[in-house]
Amino acid sequence: MLKESFLGYLSLERNYSSKTVRSYGIDLTQFESYFRGVDQDLDYTDIDADLIRGWVISLMDEGYTATSVNRKLSSLRSFYHFLLRKQLVSVDPMAKINGPKKKKPLPVFVKEADMNCLLDDTDFGKGFESVRDRTVLEVFYTTGIRLSELIGLDDADVDFSARVIKVTGKRNKQRLVPFGDELEADMQAYLSERNENCPRVCPAFFVRKDGERLYPQLVYRIVKRNLSKVVTLKKKSPHVLRHSFATSMLNHQAELEAVKELLGHESLTTTQVYTHTTFEELKKVYEQAHPRA
Repeated sequence: MLKESFLGYLSLERNYSSKTVRSYGIDLTQFESYFRGVDQDLDYTDIDADLIRGWVISLMDEGYTATSVNRKLSSLRSFYHFLLRKQLVSVDPMAKINGPKKKKPLPVFVKEADMNCLLDDTDFGKGFESVRDRTVLEVFYTTGIRLSELIGLDDADVDFSARVIKVTGKRNKQRLVPFGDELEADMQAYLSERNENCPRVCPAFFVRKDGERLYPQLVYRIVKRNLSKVVTLKKKSPHVLRHSFATSMLNHQAELEAVKELLGHESLTTTQVYTHTTFEELKKVYEQAHPRA
């Protein structure tokens, strides 16, 4: 009766859809099957946190993902909040229950060989937009800056004498990112094309033909169109090039703290995800190369 009363409340008082109510009912029935299997005499009002934790473990053992388990726990949490309001239970057994953490997917990145192929061997054509598009890709891959940071770059932020770019990141935090000979030459070539072919209507470093600053959708299109020439990745975004920068740096023995500073991360934990990426690459190389892998 408790379950039916709760489902009726969801339907009549909360106006939940029949599909949603059915999902709640399935979750509660599944939980009931579990605790009846532990003790046939148990009821919903007898449940404690340990029993719920046991259910979570059994679900994970059965192959449910963290997302699915957390959704089921959400159903249970709502149910016990309802019972508390109705004073049908005095203690909420969900109060100390934490669901399983979702496994974060590893960052998608472009391999060095593919980036070299794109930047060194691909014909981008001639003219202002072709030179600009290639320079945009190279800046992303060589500096690891974010999309918003590239769009926000002004001429005054690029110091060719010191070979550094002043980047304004999240919460207006600024950092300096160095660049080398090759990028300097390519940015100078871009500026030559830009200054010859575009009106100067704003201080932006990267502009459109009309001299206005780039906008996010255009940069996405530039990156996606050109990455499609060398990779079949599902994701082809500016952030993939940021991931590629970080992965390449770590693959070439850069210190984690240095990569953190270059990326503008607040915490080293954020940067450490790239160490998992490089380790996964090492595993693939090992499995492909070692005869007894």
